[in-house]
Amino acid sequence: MTVRIAPSILSADFGKLADDLAMCEAAGADWIHVDVMDGRFVPNLSYGVKIIETVQRYTPLPIDVHLMVVEPEKYFADYVQAGADVLTLHVEAAPHLDRQLNAIRELGVQAGVALNPGTPVESVKEVVHLLDLLLIMTVNPGYGGQPFIGYGLDKISRARALLQAAGSTAALEVDGGISRDTISQCWRAGADTFVAGNAIFSAQNPRLEVAVLRGLCATTA
Repeated sequence: MTVRIAPSILSADFGKLADDLAMCEAAGADWIHVDVMDGRFVPNLSYGVKIIETVQRYTPLPIDVHLMVVEPEKYFADYVQAGADVLTLHVEAAPHLDRQLNAIRELGVQAGVALNPGTPVESVKEVVHLLDLLLIMTVNPGYGGQPFIGYGLDKISRARALLQAAGSTAALEVDGGISRDTISQCWRAGADTFVAGNAIFSAQNPRLEVAVLRGLCATTA
């Protein structure tokens, strides 16, 4: 499997966002992860369309947008127009998941579904054929820097089995507490795409940290 590292700008310094994005690109990051929070689905607020436009202006890397919002379909067109390459919505906020995933794909970008720690993998079984990405949350979403929830490892394994049984080539992404201490376990469990915020941007050498995290997967393949 290909390893993808997706730095989360939730932990970046917005006073020098262009520099941080350039660092991620120079470090060999694969995607830029952008967390959109509405203060309703999760207990926090983050950024909107203008930030996506800014990220798109300063980096050619694919923009991986995680919609932690209620009524996510209201945001699809605007975020795609702003530069999103992947839109991931939460199954817990998507009562019409088939319709919503098709709406994303019709906009010409990749469609993903995220699962909170307490949400079973089986909740996406019927729509797995529509997925370009399946995101397993290993923290309860809403804040950066939270500790990794250990029982997520078994869930990652079951998610990989679900994708394989369906013949799906969707990326299996993990978000929450990803660091030197947890990434290799997630890789061995079957994940291939890793969102890391605090681990990268709080490191003494953030550029090196991207390579270190990637290497921890390669050495445990």
